[in-house]
Amino acid sequence: MNIEPILYSLSGFFMKLSDDAYDRKKNIYLAIFAGILCSLFIGYLAVTSADAACIFIAILIGTVLSLKVDSLNHIAALILFILIVIYIGIPSVGLITLLICSIAAFLDEIGNDKKWIKNRGKRIDFFFRYRFTLKVTIFIFAFLGLLLPLFPNLNIPGVQYFQFQTFIYFILFDLFYELAGLKFDTIYNGLDSFIRVLRRIN
Repeated sequence: MNIEPILYSLSGFFMKLSDDAYDRKKNIYLAIFAGILCSLFIGYLAVTSADAACIFIAILIGTVLSLKVDSLNHIAALILFILIVIYIGIPSVGLITLLICSIAAFLDEIGNDKKWIKNRGKRIDFFFRYRFTLKVTIFIFAFLGLLLPLFPNLNIPGVQYFQFQTFIYFILFDLFYELAGLKFDTIYNGLDSFIRVLRRIN
């Protein structure tokens, strides 16, 4: 059974849950717990898939360079991911592809919540609000991967092409990220009620 689409989906869901638990509710315990789960899922993907390793390390680099690792839940998740990657190791990734994806992730992060981006118009605001730079980049490398058997000259040292299903998996990651944000209050209130019930039982 291929569990990659499930893990991509769960990774996106718990990443957003961690962010909103801290940003909107200041619930550091839930934020750290969700962040750790996210890191475990992403860590597993990174050590088992070269595509996932390249993409998520690029996101990590882009997030760090944009100074978005700015809370305890982010730091805990970051440390756990690095430990997993160092201890187990990752498949070989293309350094050129990693660099390009890192730049794309960085652009998404700095454009995501900047007022000057919003003033550029609705289309530009939409593009960066939903972080399309990395999506487009991943699609290009996945599409070129499809063309590689037909055009062997595309095989360039340092360039890693993705399997096309990786692009689909990343869309699942993003959809579940957005879903967690849209339904955050419902999810949070449900978890809060569940915890209260457990406390009464104890």
